[in-house]
Formats: sequence, C-alpha cells, structure tokens
Amino acid sequence: MKHNEMMKSLGKEALEGMLRRMLEIRQFEEKIRFLFLEGKMPGTVHQYIGMEACAVGVCTALEEDDVIASTHRPHGHAIARGISMDSIMGELYGKTTGCCGGKGGSMHVGDLSKGMLPAIAIVGGNLPIVMGMGLAFKIRKEPRVAVSFFGDGASNEGAFHEALNMASVYGVPALFVCENNRYGASTSVKRVMRIEHVADRAAAYGMRGDRADGMDVLDVYAHAREAVSLARKGEGPTLLELETFRLCGHSRRDPNNYMTQEEKEHWQKRDPIPFFEKLLREGKYMTEKEIADLKEAVELSVVQAIESGQQSPEPDPEVLFEGLYVNMEVPR
Repeated sequence: MKHNEMMKSLGKEALEGMLRRMLEIRQFEEKIRFLFLEGKMPGTVHQYIGMEACAVGVCTALEEDDVIASTHRPHGHAIARGISMDSIMGELYGKTTGCCGGKGGSMHVGDLSKGMLPAIAIVGGNLPIVMGMGLAFKIRKEPRVAVSFFGDGASNEGAFHEALNMASVYGVPALFVCENNRYGASTSVKRVMRIEHVADRAAAYGMRGDRADGMDVLDVYAHAREAVSLARKGEGPTLLELETFRLCGHSRRDPNNYMTQEEKEHWQKRDPIPFFEKLLREGKYMTEKEIADLKEAVELSVVQAIESGQQSPEPDPEVLFEGLYVNMEVPR
C-alpha cells in the first residue's frame, strides 16, 4: 500500500499519535544521553536514536492484549507501547515510581499491564520466551500475539534458531522482529553472516519471512500489521526484518569510530522523523506550526519526566528482599 493510501486509512489522529511517539523517543533519548554524560544518572544506557520508526510502526499494529519483549535497548519499545515517560525515567533513576520499582534500571524497563514484558538484556534471550508466550496464547485459545524485538547480532545466537524452529513447528501466534541496524555492538553484520538478509533464514524453518524499511514508520506498520493479522488468524509466525540504523553509538561510552563518515551521512539523511514530518506536511495532515507545537509539548513532557524521576523517593532497603520468590505449587 502506498503512503497516501496508508495515511488515509490511518487518519489524522493516528498519524499525529505516531509522530508524537517518535518524537517522545527521540527527545527522551537525547535528554538522558546528557544526563548520563554529566554523571547525573546511574548505570549505563543503550539508545534508540534513529530507530524510532521500528518500535512505533510495530506497536501501532498491535492490540491492547498483545505482549512485546525487548532487549538491552528498550526505551523506544517501552514508549511506543504506551508506558509513561515518568515511570521509565523513575526506573532509570532507581526510584519507587519506576515501572519496575527501581529494581531493573535502563536495560530492564517494562510493564506487563501495558503489554510489555520487562526487557531482557541477554542477547537473544527474549526469543524463546516469546515463543512460549505465543504457545500459551494458542493453547488458551486467546486471540493474542507475542512480539519479540531483537537485533541482527541476536540472529546468530542459538536461542534465535531454537525459538523460530519451535514457533514454526507449533504454529504459534508470534512476530519475531529483527531490527537490523547493521552492527552488533561494533561488528558489522557483513562480517558475521554469509546471507544478505536475516529474513532469508525464515525459509529454513518453514516460516514466513518479510522485510520492511525500518526508517519509514508507515512501511513498518504495513508489514507488521499483515504479520500480526496472519498470526491472530492462526496462520503462524513471521520473521520480520526491519532495515534500520542507529544514529548513535552502541552505548553511551561508544565513540562510534568503526562507522565511516560516508555511512553516517547516508543514514542521517534517512532520519525517520524528518521523513515522516515531510509526508504529513505534503499530505496536509499536519502543518508546520502543528508539528512545531507538538515538538514543544513533547519536550515539556520529557523535562517534566526528568524532574519527576529526580524528585521521586528512593526505595527502602527492605524492598530489596521483595519479589524474590513465587509460589510455584501446583493445585492438586
């Protein structure tokens, strides 16, 4: 479906919501980058700058009861899934207002009540879990879809192959989303794979494989919507590869020297946010002023989230011992 048709089917409210989420992710990430560099925030951070269209496009295609699982780069997925920036910021500061009570930090944000499993920092670690969630949905006959976000590096992990094989064998309602940003940390994908596309691996498991432009939120949405629809109808899982690029280092201490200047400039020109703004202006869905006002409103909300995170109370030491065990006794 072409952009014009897709935008018409979505409507102004949904399109503006997609832009808002993308702006929230970008401004959130840019603000916390400086907070970390200034030593005002604990821990470390892996950012999502440049990849906003991936999370927003996929999550826009989901229903409220669907569940996503993320990686060590989860802020964008959390915001796209509707978790408040206040609770994410509280988590980054280790405060009681955090979405995980301050126990998880940057690499473990999530809120199952919002449809996001707390993120799993182990590379490829969420894929078998998503397969299991999808299998549970199928056994319970629930019309729900489980979604795994992972990077190109995770596609070389054993968990990737095991999860996709089982998902295909059992025909689970799952979507495996590979955000191929060309680098696993500092290693180019060209050095670790002899195939051109990660999606090509779907054929080995008898699974549907698909690819979308990860710098175009509408293209991501269109492909994700189709895959989710097929999964919900009982037609099995899809491996969806999103061709994207992170416009930042792997983590906050990464100077990004392994990328060529030409490569950086090429992808900078394909920044998904200005591209989407241009489509909205040309389609007369938003004016320049409306976009500027939205950016201002988003910036204010990010600043308020930072203030909330900084001013929220610290957890009591005793909280450390809560939630360590769960009653696994099976009723007889």
